[in-house]
Amino acid sequence: MSAFGEWTTAYGLPAFAYTMDQESDPRAEWNPVLDPLTRRHFVHVGNRRITLVADNYGLSDLFDEHTGLLWLTRGTGVTRAGTLSTDISGSERIFGPTFAIVRVADDRMTLERTVLCPEGEQPWVLIRLRVRNLLDEPVRLELTEEWTPGAARVELITGAKPAEDPGLELELIGGARTGSGHLTVPLDLAAGEERLLELRYGLLDDGTAAPSSRRYGLLDGGTAAPSSSGAGEFDGSIAALRDRLPRAVAARAPEAEREVPWHAALLTGAACADGVLGGHTLDQGSCYSFRHGFNGAARDPLQHALPLVYIEPDLALSVLRNTCAWGGPDGDLPYALGPDKRPWTDLFRPSDQNLWALWLAAEYLSATGDVAAFAEAVPYHPVHGAAPVPLGENLRRQFRFLTDVVGRGEHGHLRILNADWNDMAITESGVAREVMISHGESVLNSAMAAWVLPRYAILAERLGDHATAAEARKLGEELRDLVAGEWNGRWYRRAYGPGAVVGESDLWLEVQPWAILSGAASPERAVELLHTIERTSAADSPLGARLRWPDRGGYGPGGVGTIWYAINMTLIWAAAEHVPELGWKWWRRMSLAAHTAAYPDVWEGTLSGPDAYLAPETERPGRTWDLAEVGVAMQAYPVANLHSHSQPLLAYLRLLGVEPFRPAKAHDDAGFESRVLRIGP
Repeated sequence: MSAFGEWTTAYGLPAFAYTMDQESDPRAEWNPVLDPLTRRHFVHVGNRRITLVADNYGLSDLFDEHTGLLWLTRGTGVTRAGTLSTDISGSERIFGPTFAIVRVADDRMTLERTVLCPEGEQPWVLIRLRVRNLLDEPVRLELTEEWTPGAARVELITGAKPAEDPGLELELIGGARTGSGHLTVPLDLAAGEERLLELRYGLLDDGTAAPSSRRYGLLDGGTAAPSSSGAGEFDGSIAALRDRLPRAVAARAPEAEREVPWHAALLTGAACADGVLGGHTLDQGSCYSFRHGFNGAARDPLQHALPLVYIEPDLALSVLRNTCAWGGPDGDLPYALGPDKRPWTDLFRPSDQNLWALWLAAEYLSATGDVAAFAEAVPYHPVHGAAPVPLGENLRRQFRFLTDVVGRGEHGHLRILNADWNDMAITESGVAREVMISHGESVLNSAMAAWVLPRYAILAERLGDHATAAEARKLGEELRDLVAGEWNGRWYRRAYGPGAVVGESDLWLEVQPWAILSGAASPERAVELLHTIERTSAADSPLGARLRWPDRGGYGPGGVGTIWYAINMTLIWAAAEHVPELGWKWWRRMSLAAHTAAYPDVWEGTLSGPDAYLAPETERPGRTWDLAEVGVAMQAYPVANLHSHSQPLLAYLRLLGVEPFRPAKAHDDAGFESRVLRIGP
């Protein structure tokens, strides 16, 4: 059982009741590495525009990525009624999939405060207050709602810096509105009477104001009479949320019933309508966005959107369009966007990013049949000054960039440039960095491309581009055969440099599943390899398989001792067809329940997590990596990384046989249901 509380339900949805007294319990304190020790625990929820960061003190941060990485508030939002206040550590706290609840009480009254991100793209939160008089006599009191603006823009690496207030307002729905963040509401409650009030806080004049809203011309700070106008918005949002979230059941993984809708809510709640490039962002979050100030790498939003194809396909398409708009007319996708949404290319130039765009596009077309979407124009990033082109043409140019610019090396594999998925692979080659960038080859890229390109070929054919389809299919076949030749008797090699082979004496996990999925491994070899991984990389690890085996030290992002969601997802997928019992076992290790069972005193992994965990043999098992020497650390913000939500969803779907251009399998003991897909039992 978690030291922090337990799972429950709220409004008929999965929720977590936080019961720890963080002020007195020594287990509450944790080390963000780059920042002072803290007892603050938090979770990110949201809608398609705003992010609510709810914490164990009953306070809220609001974040908006519409035009940049902008904190609207930090550690604020309190309701007071008489002697009651919602920011005390002894309160009852519940974290829901798009909301947070705080309940406090004394001998005279109870106060319940729910902060909700309403369904849609509203850049504000809805606050529902429920006050009840416990006495046998009338009570007169003043209820106050207080928010303190605290705008701050996140800058590259160095963190957040104060920014100008973007125009935050607080409104009693049907009543007063103020820019001060402070409203007082007089209440007369009869004996035993309960009253319900609703307010909004955020960017109320962003074109999404509720029809019932009206201005009263009050000065900042004001007093207004409560009204029931607009009271249906809260209930309507909750009902829409219950209808929107997928449902799952699996006899071999009972935690799926709770975790699949939870992951879907936190994944979709991280989206934000992009006011610069169009579509929706769906970046990694965690330390990357909220602490270090960039949206990267480009592969990540594409990867996060994959399960949304089967849950909210319109959002998956929107993310595809948005990420394609990062690039230029040559088909190159930059490594990341900076805090101002401009391309950031100073650090890495990965060679794999186009593959993820082609993959998501093929997955979307397979699931929806929406050929028309590929005729709609997509812009290029404004820095290029280039005219928009249809989405299908954008993707064709990305394919050309992969083949003509990334290209292939002397062994025939795709080149590595200065990184592939693993940003640190080049440093392990033993070859001079510049030489490896010029001549290095990625077996990982080849194996992934051997799976992706035949699926992209189907898309190109359906768009009438038969020449590109034939070229993509031929290249995929050639790469598959090359990957098959990289078997060294135990596993598949990882990369080549001039005079160097990477992965001959140690197992690099990331390439192995793709070798299986692409067909480079025979069924017999696939089974052998999967069992080898269970005996080596996955041995004695409660959270999944390690990135490298055997242990050679070094626990940074590319080192051993790290357990990555993105790679364990493909591993589970590879096992789904060949050794399904291993697939289900590994999926359960990926679950929040598994992290809580192994590390009940660690907050990250309770409701959300990082992109990777440290293995049992490390100094901080169950926590996450840091590169403190260069001022970067996932441990500085170890939750709200979207891999921790997207990868369990996609792995679950793959276990049910959901793949592009392939019918899903019927299951007697596992099922999934969303508004666009239903699979037994």
